Amino acid sequence: MFSLSYFLQQSMNGIILGCIYALLALGMTVVYGILRLINFAHGALITLGAFFMYFVFFRLGLPFVAALFLVLGFGGAMGLVLDLVAYRKLRGGPEVALLITSLGFYTFIENFTKLIVSPQPYAFKTPEFLATLYRTPYLTFRTVDVFIIFSSLLIMLAFHLFVKRTKLGIAMRATAENLEVANLMGIEVNRVISVAFVLGSAIAAFTGFLWGAKYGQISYDMGFLTGVKAFVAVVVGGVGSIPGAMLGGFVLGLAEILSIAFLPTRFAEYRDGIVFAILILVLLIRPSGIMGIREEVRV
Repeated sequence: MFSLSYFLQQSMNGIILGCIYALLALGMTVVYGILRLINFAHGALITLGAFFMYFVFFRLGLPFVAALFLVLGFGGAMGLVLDLVAYRKLRGGPEVALLITSLGFYTFIENFTKLIVSPQPYAFKTPEFLATLYRTPYLTFRTVDVFIIFSSLLIMLAFHLFVKRTKLGIAMRATAENLEVANLMGIEVNRVISVAFVLGSAIAAFTGFLWGAKYGQISYDMGFLTGVKAFVAVVVGGVGSIPGAMLGGFVLGLAEILSIAFLPTRFAEYRDGIVFAILILVLLIRPSGIMGIREEVRV
């Protein structure tokens, strides 16, 4: 029997998961737009951010705000290292070389994390001030749920304004449009690409904390499938479209949670398959994605 309160509760859960996918999709869509790179290593930054927050906040006992800024700085620094070490020398080469390199770096980071922290999942305790439980006639939620939604929307808005209104953001869009022409026009392409990696990676590390705070558990391999789903969100929303990436994240989050909530119980284990079924359906109907624009292939 249909229950309005149950529908609203599951919709809120889907929006929260969609926020996480959308944040990851932001960083991925900018990097893909510039380099045509499916950056699998982006998923590893979720794991690194979650474990870094775990150690500096829970183990070292740093204040929450200080720990949060350290996580953002750590994520940005890791993104810069990935750009300098993994990708910069490969620019201009075959795109498949970038793809294989990103997969190789993800595998290295995942196994290195496994070696350092152990294969067993870690319990990630939600900070006390984010753990307060609220009950209403239609919804039950914690402070962390509100924090995830509002912080995600704030980051998305700030990122959108950065890309649209600042000189560096405009340079980033120009580089994504045509890297060679942007270079000829005097844009420091390497600097722009590095900024894209730094911003996207900082957001990914922050998302790792959000994941742990919401679901209470982190592990060395938590980033791979989450990162893949984030890229699915990019494709569903429209490659190269920042609003599309955000929309794709919310579509996937809601579809994943609502399908589990309303389909028979035996379908719950196929939640990942449902996500990729949505991808196939969208590509069949609109190959450029929901908000994507058809463009000629760059050569």
